[in-house]
Amino acid sequence: MHIRRIAAALVIAGVSCLALAQEYPTKPMRLVVPYSAGSVGEVLFRILAPVVEPRLGQRFVVDARPGADGNIGMTEVARAPNDGYTLVFAPTANFAVVAHLYKNLAFDPVNSFDPVTMVAENWPLCTVGASVPARSMKELAELVRANPGKYNYGSQGTGSPTHLIGAAFSQLNGNAMVHIPYKGTPPMMQAILSGDIQVTFASMTAVLAQLKAGKLRALAVMGRERQAELPDLPTTVEAGFPQLVMSNWWVLAAPHGTPLRIVDRLNAEVRTALADPDVKRRYAELGHVPGGLSPADTATFIKSESARYKNIVEAGQIKLE
Repeated sequence: MHIRRIAAALVIAGVSCLALAQEYPTKPMRLVVPYSAGSVGEVLFRILAPVVEPRLGQRFVVDARPGADGNIGMTEVARAPNDGYTLVFAPTANFAVVAHLYKNLAFDPVNSFDPVTMVAENWPLCTVGASVPARSMKELAELVRANPGKYNYGSQGTGSPTHLIGAAFSQLNGNAMVHIPYKGTPPMMQAILSGDIQVTFASMTAVLAQLKAGKLRALAVMGRERQAELPDLPTTVEAGFPQLVMSNWWVLAAPHGTPLRIVDRLNAEVRTALADPDVKRRYAELGHVPGGLSPADTATFIKSESARYKNIVEAGQIKLE
């Protein structure tokens, strides 16, 4: 009789857990993007949402919360209830870089969140102005080493992915390049077209039109695979720089302590949506590759990337201006 009672209790407990899993979500979920409306992150998630929402039976309310390089939105989600109804969708900078640039952050990028999955990543291109004689990454490396201080690389701002990727390349070559920060992509692109800077590590979407027009020249894609739009462009691995496989990625995460069953449910539905052919096509048009890591693998990936960027920031003595 005692054994039967235990067995019955276990069955009831199992049914209760299943019921709880099926109950989530019972209302719309707030999705915080810590940048202005219309940002890349918002566009990426709005492509994904129509495929995920029917599977979850609820909709996402996208909430743009810009400010302080994304730290305002990140802080808000870190302090939100960990019930699965407030999530954040943020990039490399907020999960792997800000902790090494800002003092006294109100959140811990690694420990204040439970990652759901890495949704997408963008592999920048090493791009040079038409007047730069280099035709490969190795030739560019030789040029900058032979001419310390002559070649400038531009970025979208201090601490941005374009800055840190450029810093990583410069550090491999004796810190021979000079960093010139700009306030966003448009002025950076104007600078390389005018010759004020000679190199940038920008996204494919930022430079593709100028590459096709012959005004700029790409030397390599900073990723694991060649890009369909530029099939003849080698990867940095093929170019002899395997340590420069670097991307700007976007992670979906929940406040720390969110029940694992909720994180796993979200992970399963998002990964299924990322395999949708239309989602993959539209991401490719934006120069992004779908992700889909497990929660555990995403957490490991973030920690690894954070350590990597910490080394770059410290080696370059990079500080916010």
